[in-house]
Amino acid sequence: MRFQEKVLNLCSKIPKGKVTTYKEIGKALGKKGQVYRAVGRALYDNKFPVKIPCHRVVCSDGSVGGYSRGIRKKIRLLRKEGVEIDKDKIKNFKKKLFRF
Repeated sequence: MRFQEKVLNLCSKIPKGKVTTYKEIGKALGKKGQVYRAVGRALYDNKFPVKIPCHRVVCSDGSVGGYSRGIRKKIRLLRKEGVEIDKDKIKNFKKKLFRF
């Protein structure tokens, strides 16, 4: 299985109303170092963003991060799932964080 497939497979396991980080995905894949950029790139190339919820992946500091369809769209999707956001940061980040 290719790296992107592994990333998207993990991403599909993030429950609604929860978020995880690029770093958590890297750790779940057994990678060390600055793998978050590669994870971000794999998510950016996601061809099925509704089916594979890459909008649930955020930065380690709780900030929303990027999204191939724009940050405002990402925020709308997260809010629709019950994730509260204030000034582009996840509220109650530690409670919303999903770990593999």
